[in-house]
Amino acid sequence: MQELTIEKYMPREMVERVFMALSVESGREVPRTKVKIEGGESLKITIKAEDLHALRAALNSYLRWLQLAVDVEEVIEDGS
Repeated sequence: MQELTIEKYMPREMVERVFMALSVESGREVPRTKVKIEGGESLKITIKAEDLHALRAALNSYLRWLQLAVDVEEVIEDGS
């Protein structure tokens, strides 16, 4: 089994909102992968996969969703 952890530091309020947004995705069944998301001082995403192909696919998805959530937070903060 392959394992990878992503940790993103950001303000605690942002961590909580992004955690809530990504938790919806982590609850889904994704073939050959298990994902755990933790909040707190930082957002931590741990992906476990049966093989590198599944790990890469899950990593790409979570990185895109994470970037999207952070982009939305920045737009809301800027009021744009």
